[in-house]
Amino acid sequence: MSDLELECATGCRNEALEHFVIESIFPINALQKQTGDVMCAEIIRCDWANRNPLMREYHDTEWGVPLHDERGLFAMLMLEGQQAGLSWATILARKQSFFAAFADFDPEVLALCGDGEVERLMGDEGIIRNRRKIAAVFDNARACLKICEKHGSLDRFFWSYVDYKPIVNAWTSFGSVPASTALSGRISADLKKFGFKFVGPTIVYAFMQSVGMVNDHLVSCAFYRRGHSV
Repeated sequence: MSDLELECATGCRNEALEHFVIESIFPINALQKQTGDVMCAEIIRCDWANRNPLMREYHDTEWGVPLHDERGLFAMLMLEGQQAGLSWATILARKQSFFAAFADFDPEVLALCGDGEVERLMGDEGIIRNRRKIAAVFDNARACLKICEKHGSLDRFFWSYVDYKPIVNAWTSFGSVPASTALSGRISADLKKFGFKFVGPTIVYAFMQSVGMVNDHLVSCAFYRRGHSV
């Protein structure tokens, strides 16, 4: 598939998703469907998703969607670690640069990198140029391989903590959503035993939210029901 075909397919898929969400919440008559006025209906999202287009797209297409892809899980954990002390919007704006700099977050490739690669990436303006954070990605790649050796996969390791199905919360305001939980603290401690860095309880909980291990969409959010199933 060409880049143009892929872009078109992605656009159609996202548009179809938006239509589905709207129709699942608002009564749409045949005339509205024919005229295209359906898109005028407002989609209710979690408050933070309305900050900018990147945050909205991330909220609508990724956040809280159960993720089981090995490299995807590792990438998300690494990106959450890069966020430490920064905003998620900053990370999203540099997401493509992160993937380019860190070999698409392939643990087997990154595990072979050393101090020389850290120095090279310190000159990469497209990423967060923090020496400890950069070095942590390579250390974590090696720790990831240890987990896979012991548990079979990163997917099995993480999802076993929630019995392989999302924890569904029912928050009515984002101020009620915790920054961390006892479970994220336990996972954090276990990750550190394997040698992971930048995986404190708050970072781990943000990761759990991102990959759908926990559904923290507000009950008023149009995407709340999407996070109910694996």
